[in-house]
Amino acid sequence: MEQNFNGITTGLGDLFRLSHAQSRSICPENRTGGKSMGAMAEPSGASRELGKGWKCCPCLGVQPGETLVMAEIDGPGCIQHIWLTPTGKWRSQILRIYWDNQETPSVECPLGDFFASGWQKYAQLSSIAVCANPGSAFNCYWQMPFRKHCRITLENRGAEQVTIFYQIDYTLTEIPEDAAYFHAQFRRVNPLPYMDVYTILDGVKGQGHYVGTYLAWGVNNNGWWGEGEIKFYMDGDSEYPTICGTGTEDYFCGSYNFDVGGRYQEFTTPYSGLSQVIRGDGLYNCQQRFSLYRWHITDPIRFESDLKVTIQALGWRSGGRYLPLQDDISSVAYWYQQLPTVPFPTLPDENYLEII
Repeated sequence: MEQNFNGITTGLGDLFRLSHAQSRSICPENRTGGKSMGAMAEPSGASRELGKGWKCCPCLGVQPGETLVMAEIDGPGCIQHIWLTPTGKWRSQILRIYWDNQETPSVECPLGDFFASGWQKYAQLSSIAVCANPGSAFNCYWQMPFRKHCRITLENRGAEQVTIFYQIDYTLTEIPEDAAYFHAQFRRVNPLPYMDVYTILDGVKGQGHYVGTYLAWGVNNNGWWGEGEIKFYMDGDSEYPTICGTGTEDYFCGSYNFDVGGRYQEFTTPYSGLSQVIRGDGLYNCQQRFSLYRWHITDPIRFESDLKVTIQALGWRSGGRYLPLQDDISSVAYWYQQLPTVPFPTLPDENYLEII
């Protein structure tokens, strides 16, 4: 897994190799990422007595209904790291990424969910691809190569201004012919209709590989909720999938209900985790909610022409029988594929996205 493509470093094993790739970074102090163009903002506010070159513009405000263009980069190049910390409601801020001047985004997710933090409440997450650090420091390490152009935007759908601190680290470098484009798609169903299967991803066309799943799962029944199987339908599969899991906690690399001593046990590892358990307080915040992630970094799921991913929501009822659940389920699917990107389903409106 550790390779070096013209300065795109993917692990410690190739970190010693020289490259002519050009390192660049975009933040409010250098919004174009241009060489020798950082720290040029005029002093104001807290920096008014210090002068140019000090900390003059560390963040940007985004008004209600406004879309902030965080980055416009001419390629070829590769996004290597995104750090971001927002104010406001994470579900009301929509992150989009467009590759090579496409009109259709290849990434479209509420901000928190993209960083595997869907419940508007901090929980430490330490993994290879995504980290959430105190108190709302979101980090993404997915490598995102592009050939012609990269555009990253943030839409504020909320009723109040939000403040964004961010930094996007990338290289300008040649991209290998077989490099695919990063994609991420959000979905939510609340509640899941009885006897329905939750769709994590559908409609993907072209060659690629699936690399990750994040689920924000809110339970609406008592009892264990994770008996359902995940299924990957690929390359013409119809009624039956090529890959079928054995249970929800099994897919996320846990076992036996994540139950240790009669209590859900949170864990975060490089490739999988139950990173958050929100326990009911017995009064107004009465429901249990869970965050789970699984990165297919060492075991990407390859497809040639199409892909669909689903997961069942199953608990238990009397008589040792499965109970199809009607839970609140949100997801982000992460994958790489060739362009063009098939347009995503329309995101739900503000009220449907809200965490209540």
